[in-house]
Amino acid sequence: MESNQFGLFATSTAQIHDAPAVGGAVQGVPSIEKITFHLLRMEDGEILDKKVFSNDFVNLTHNMGVFLYDDLLAIVSLRYQTIHILQIRDSGNLVDVRAIGEFCREDDELFLNSNAQGMSLSDKNKQHQVPENNVENHMHQGQPNMGNSFLSGIKQRLLSFIFQGIWNEETDDTLRIQRLRNKFYFHFQDYVDLIIWKVQFLDRHHLLIKFGSVDGGVSRNADHHPAFVAVYNMATTEIVSFYQNSADELYMLFEQFGDHFHVTSRNSMYMNFVSSHSNNIHALEQLRSIKDKASNSSQFVKKMLASLPFSCQSQSPSPYFDQSLFRFDDKLISAADRHRQSTDHPIKFILRNPPHTLKFKIKPGPEAGSMDGRAKKISSFLFHPILPFALSIQQTLFLQPSVVNIHFRR
Repeated sequence: MESNQFGLFATSTAQIHDAPAVGGAVQGVPSIEKITFHLLRMEDGEILDKKVFSNDFVNLTHNMGVFLYDDLLAIVSLRYQTIHILQIRDSGNLVDVRAIGEFCREDDELFLNSNAQGMSLSDKNKQHQVPENNVENHMHQGQPNMGNSFLSGIKQRLLSFIFQGIWNEETDDTLRIQRLRNKFYFHFQDYVDLIIWKVQFLDRHHLLIKFGSVDGGVSRNADHHPAFVAVYNMATTEIVSFYQNSADELYMLFEQFGDHFHVTSRNSMYMNFVSSHSNNIHALEQLRSIKDKASNSSQFVKKMLASLPFSCQSQSPSPYFDQSLFRFDDKLISAADRHRQSTDHPIKFILRNPPHTLKFKIKPGPEAGSMDGRAKKISSFLFHPILPFALSIQQTLFLQPSVVNIHFRR
């Protein structure tokens, strides 16, 4: 956490890939017997609180299924399609704030259950008025099946937003019906089948939610699957906007207001200096250069928007990545926390301003280079936020030991 007082750690048992979909679980999503989030006090390592998910699936890789913003924590249950919002209190407690998915408002479940009881009482009264041989059949039909009668609350909100958007595009009723038939009803089942993939906070009241197919939600190459993003207001429980991940309008927002997607703590000073195409002319020129070279504009937009929603704590605020100070090959290294192709040559950092000299180099892997030049190598880097200190981890794809280097200024 930003205060450095607490740290959040997760442990899990192994995945069960062919687990049966029971209790409202999504078919095709793996199951994990036990996922535990531990809140530790950093001073002495004492575990202050735990949050356990049983027979569920939370994607812990690169914080994909978890987002921390100030004292708020969002955890995405992929298996049960629920966004759990927790608050980390100063006392060291993890407190449930709300769960968004099957229900949106806090009293939705109470309302639906009381309504179901009312329907049952009504049906019991009616059964005395029908012939005896019809009683069993009538009771079967009238029994409210809460599991299948309704779509989830978040899906209801989404479908309502899409319907209203198409409805408001036309004023003529005949044209409205045609548009709804072509753009809504024709794709209705596709919208119903969407599941929540990933979530991030935009602020304390708004979530950016990514929807897609079940296959894409559990795939390593989710970029190849169609996806949508929606902005959800937790206070009003409304969908505010909804875009496909190839929408030019969403890309323009991403290009012009990229920093608004990289939400940072209100108390974090140095995170406000991370270079992006929204605040750095060199990063913007680099992005537009890639855009101009792209052979397919739609594929370029899709590739750029594939990173939304962003993972929390996925960017390094190290001044070494300030593109106003240094120029470097962002295919090999950048502020973004992800694996990259690795070479046996050192990565050069060159001064951005005159005299444009080589300032320093950083080399992952063994000092003498790899013995097997054919082995494909990947590297990841961890830079200290403010100090001249970094770690590099180089791995090969043939189960050889990882090489960890410590880099510091002489």
